Amino acid sequence: MHIRFIRTLLFGLVVLSTSAASFAQIGVAITIGPPPLPVYEQPFCPGDGYLWTPGYWAYDYDVNDYYWVPGTWVMAPEIGFLWTPAYWGWGGDGFVFYDGYWGPHVGFYGGINYGFGYFGEGYEGGRWDNGRFFYNRSVNNVNTNEIHNVYDTTINNTTANHVSYNGGNGGIIARPRPEDEDAARERHIPPLAAQTQHAQAARANPQQRASASMGKPGVAATPRPGDFNDRGAVPAKGAGGPYTPANRGGNQERPENNAARASTAVHPHDLPPLARSSAPNTGNPKRDKKYQQQQEKQIANQQLERDKLQQKQDQEHQKLAKQNAGEGEKQQVEQRHQQQTQQLQQKHQQEQQHLQQRQQPANRGPSRR
Repeated sequence: MHIRFIRTLLFGLVVLSTSAASFAQIGVAITIGPPPLPVYEQPFCPGDGYLWTPGYWAYDYDVNDYYWVPGTWVMAPEIGFLWTPAYWGWGGDGFVFYDGYWGPHVGFYGGINYGFGYFGEGYEGGRWDNGRFFYNRSVNNVNTNEIHNVYDTTINNTTANHVSYNGGNGGIIARPRPEDEDAARERHIPPLAAQTQHAQAARANPQQRASASMGKPGVAATPRPGDFNDRGAVPAKGAGGPYTPANRGGNQERPENNAARASTAVHPHDLPPLARSSAPNTGNPKRDKKYQQQQEKQIANQQLERDKLQQKQDQEHQKLAKQNAGEGEKQQVEQRHQQQTQQLQQKHQQEQQHLQQRQQPANRGPSRR
């Protein structure tokens, strides 16, 4: 019994190491945050049902440079769904990118003030009402001759900074609110195909790179995804602040992979997002469909476990603050949190690997002739 247990444990460790190696690639630790958010105007909303998705800086590891993905209007994938913007956050030894998503409520986006209704918390640009989206004219560029479902609520946005990342040196200091944590547990839809293609087009355009534009991209926003050459596309009016090259003097070459990011994570919200494997194609549609259902269920359960651990650790942070704990005690708690987070991540990786193994068709011996 003990021998069998040890063999199972050793097999699990081999699976984890193999899984980590399969994702490894040579990259850079991004120790310099993205440039400040550029100053730009919002194009006219192209039609009813389109929601504004703000622009952001993404990173191209092939050229070690940030590039600007223009803000754009996107048709909501479902009635009642809103967009939570992407953001960069400090992950301990470098900056980590958290992609945006669609959901019933707007979640945490780093406290970044993207403007146009996204002022760091929640969304003030509009709301759903009886199946229709109503636009707040005070923060959106809407042609009221074509779109009549509007209202006008003035937002006192006094924050003038253009900081584009959370944490680290000079970053926004913000943590998820309880309502942000609730939003994180809801059903989400990842960026749509049009949004992904929009980002890919920005990456392929050298003029969108920070080193070429000096933080002032030629295309800052578009009327629709991919409309870089549309007459409604707008250039940046100016850079949001001084430009610091991302690929000079700060970033150090190192293996960059999901396992490496997880090893530096202190809390569950520092971990890379739970990833879905590519759609299976075993030749058995029923088997493939069952696998996808099992994968969705597994991801939902794992996200719930992350959220529970994050909530527990946040409660311990609050307790330390009330007790005015010393730095030594705080450090011990953070070390324990990091150990808890890494153990949970290893557990999840093993569960994912086991599910993938069950999906593989059983090996058969040579056929008889």
